[in-house]
Amino acid sequence: MEEKSYKEYLEHITTFIFDVDGVLTNSTVLVSNDGELLRSMNVKDGYAIKTAIKRGFNFCVITGGTNQGVKKRLEGLGVKAIYLNAHEKINEFNDYLATQNIKAENILYMGDDMPDIPVMQVVGLPCCPQDAVPEVKNVSKYISHKKGGKGAARDVIEQVLKVQGKWAGNFSAKND
Repeated sequence: MEEKSYKEYLEHITTFIFDVDGVLTNSTVLVSNDGELLRSMNVKDGYAIKTAIKRGFNFCVITGGTNQGVKKRLEGLGVKAIYLNAHEKINEFNDYLATQNIKAENILYMGDDMPDIPVMQVVGLPCCPQDAVPEVKNVSKYISHKKGGKGAARDVIEQVLKVQGKWAGNFSAKND
């Protein structure tokens, strides 16, 4: 049986779930003098996240990190389902599915490292940034041409919204 192109899954996506470090950030952690771990996030990824939420998509973040700054940034974009300190991500994933009445086949999940694999194995469209580890690339149906924290999230979100006719529209600053 011939493997389907990842593009055949795009029209069925209703939900985005993302990891943070290595997906929404570039995997670099800056350590301040007081030990705070600082991360850099791409504003174009943020715009895509905000747009997807405004267009009615479900959005969830599952991360092993505990950074409150990251949580505030995501909340500011409109993300309501944020799971921090998630080391067995499949547990949080199952919790999210149970509370949202969502089917796994309608989910695009983007991860970059080993803890993401159990979730990636059960979703409809597992994706990863270009710089993900080889094991994650092996289970991905789509590998972005963009690196983590450098537009990989925007890449997949924009593709889904364009296929579903939800990308174009009135994008005035007043509305965003």
